Amino acid sequence: MKIGIVSGETSGDILGAGLIRQLKAYYPDAVFSGIGGQKMLVEGFESLFPQDRLAVMGIIEPLKRLPELLSIRKQLYQYFSAQKFDVVIGIDSPDFNLSLEAKLKQKGIKTVHYVSPSVWAWRQWRIKKIARAVDLMLTLLPFETAIYHAHKIPVKFIGHPLADQFPLNHDQSQAQKTLAALLHSAQYNSDKPLLACLPGSRHGEVKLIGPAFLDAIELCRKKISDLQIIIPAANVQRRQQIEMQLQQHPQLPVTVIDGHSHELMAAADAVLLASGTTALEAMLLKKPMVVVYKMASVSYWIISSLLKAPYISLPNLLADQPLVPEILQEHATPEAIADSVLAQLQQSDKHKQQLVDNFKELHRQIKCDADQQAAKAIYALIESR
Repeated sequence: MKIGIVSGETSGDILGAGLIRQLKAYYPDAVFSGIGGQKMLVEGFESLFPQDRLAVMGIIEPLKRLPELLSIRKQLYQYFSAQKFDVVIGIDSPDFNLSLEAKLKQKGIKTVHYVSPSVWAWRQWRIKKIARAVDLMLTLLPFETAIYHAHKIPVKFIGHPLADQFPLNHDQSQAQKTLAALLHSAQYNSDKPLLACLPGSRHGEVKLIGPAFLDAIELCRKKISDLQIIIPAANVQRRQQIEMQLQQHPQLPVTVIDGHSHELMAAADAVLLASGTTALEAMLLKKPMVVVYKMASVSYWIISSLLKAPYISLPNLLADQPLVPEILQEHATPEAIADSVLAQLQQSDKHKQQLVDNFKELHRQIKCDADQQAAKAIYALIESR
């Protein structure tokens, strides 16, 4: 059994690794190859190209690397076709994967797209391309299936794998002990308020958002003088980038750590983050948060003109109401960010508990043993041949 997987993001690496583990139960001797990250490699996956070559964001930015991306896609198509793969699974990265899946489907290879593109939010005409490209769509969120049912595209809601990794009830005091064990006492004191700051895992995100975050933190410290700030760097490159930005704030007591973002958020009193999967993780940890979204001006102008959804963060989309503050593009000033962060840190116990209760209910909705559900659905597709 030959199973192809193409994942271009860190979050996709997590999904891919969990999927491989579960598919091995059905096909112990299967070969898994394509593009993946470190977690997939640990599971025995063969990556033909480095995963980060697909990690580009926006509309204008991918155009700068278009020749390389087209070359990679062509080589993948030739490889999967020549080796007669049984199924190819594209994880997220729809602009790259859907075109590849469409060509492979025409070739008679079964195709799966894992993580629905946001067709319910913008660029809804893509639904026709999806219909041509996939034999099965796997969605992580319950509201995403409606548009596929309406267009008679095979779809399965599997829940979100992250929801399976987090307990419904969160113990902050235990999380604080765990973080204290990871860090030196000079870096963290559990008796003082803690803000987890996550400006993103991509170079472009940190470049656009990092300076505003640091300026906002300066303002927050003027109101809460003993506020602790810790930033988890996603990798070596992001750590270097963050530390360079911190050179503009020599008096700001910020601790940068390598990884451990979950442990950090679990111990924190509030989280300041770039919009993305991290917002869902903060929700699953039942944390007050401020979500910031910022991208290149031209890309944002194009996307915002097409956007149909009322929210951008997953907690708000799941709840269909503004549970957490979202600060977008030109509104993401240090002053606006600082005001929202302070409001989250200083809210009453009653409001904190209400937020926790709301997050628990959302957690229950998407906790479905997603890795197993995805593998089961893909197994049924393969065997349907």
